[in-house]
Amino acid sequence: MNGMLSELARNRFAAFHDHIERTDPRGRWLILTHDNPDPDALTAATVLAKVLRSGFGRRATPAYRGIIGRAENQEMVRSLGLRFSQARRLEPESHRYVALVDCQPATGNNPLPDDLAPEVVIDHHPRRQRTSASPFHDLRNNYAATATIVAEYLLAAGIPATRREATAIVYAIRSETLDFSRGADEADRLIHDHFNARALPRLLGRIQNPSLPLNYFETLREALANLRGVDTLVMSRLGAVAQPDIVPEIADLLLRMEGRTWSLCSGLYEDRIYCSIRTTNPRAEASRVMRRLVGRRGRGGGHGMIAGGWLPAAGGGGTEAVSRQQDRLEARFATILRKNPGRIAPLADD
Repeated sequence: MNGMLSELARNRFAAFHDHIERTDPRGRWLILTHDNPDPDALTAATVLAKVLRSGFGRRATPAYRGIIGRAENQEMVRSLGLRFSQARRLEPESHRYVALVDCQPATGNNPLPDDLAPEVVIDHHPRRQRTSASPFHDLRNNYAATATIVAEYLLAAGIPATRREATAIVYAIRSETLDFSRGADEADRLIHDHFNARALPRLLGRIQNPSLPLNYFETLREALANLRGVDTLVMSRLGAVAQPDIVPEIADLLLRMEGRTWSLCSGLYEDRIYCSIRTTNPRAEASRVMRRLVGRRGRGGGHGMIAGGWLPAAGGGGTEAVSRQQDRLEARFATILRKNPGRIAPLADD
């Protein structure tokens, strides 16, 4: 199995191995994902916990803040028996070591306090400034999935994956790449194909086609009713949503519209407006667009063709104030992409 790994993968695991061996074997590890984790984050945390436990004899607890809201993600956790703790019930300070997966420190999208540096950061997004303060970090933004990186660790350590773990790895890579229609590296394909031989097709089918609640269809109707665009941009805004994961799901769906190369969706969850950007341009820097979009008041990031972020809701989250804020977001999005915001119009009038 080790023979399928690149020299980079072997070297990065060797560095990880040496670093973990220097840590206190009695110290407990807390593995944190980004808020409202997606399949990539859930899988990366699960597999890293196994590497720490089986490869190094460490105690490790995967945890997240927020909710697992999307129906596919809920089905994934249920069908594969993934075990996670809620970060709000834990204190990072009560664990000797903290690892971040699929996110980085001081980005506002994970529960680690900004003044704490994690021991380990493993991610596939571009490097953020505060990450350099972490003793060990493995960042590969050419990879489509963080799950690919930690799956390479699993192979390099010679630790066998269960069939459910193999299924999680396969689904994480498929989900992150939209079945290899965007941004996959050769490493993602190799890891996918290797673990696909042990994945459980019945469970994959169940995860990919879960039962959907009525509010999903109500939200979809709202998104379609609020379609707006200019040139090759398509946008939609939602009011209050039951879970923030629906925002990127709608952004993915909008990008499938004929003739559109960028999509933006925004929606209110609790006291934040969540935004998601998608593009068909493989050379685009969606994360940079997102950071400009949310400005200094918000937080945002991503990589390549996808990005997400949030900013505080104006006016205490009142309907009219939020709608005006979404107007400004859409106008700014058009301006950043050099389109005339004055020409934004409902698509039904096109």
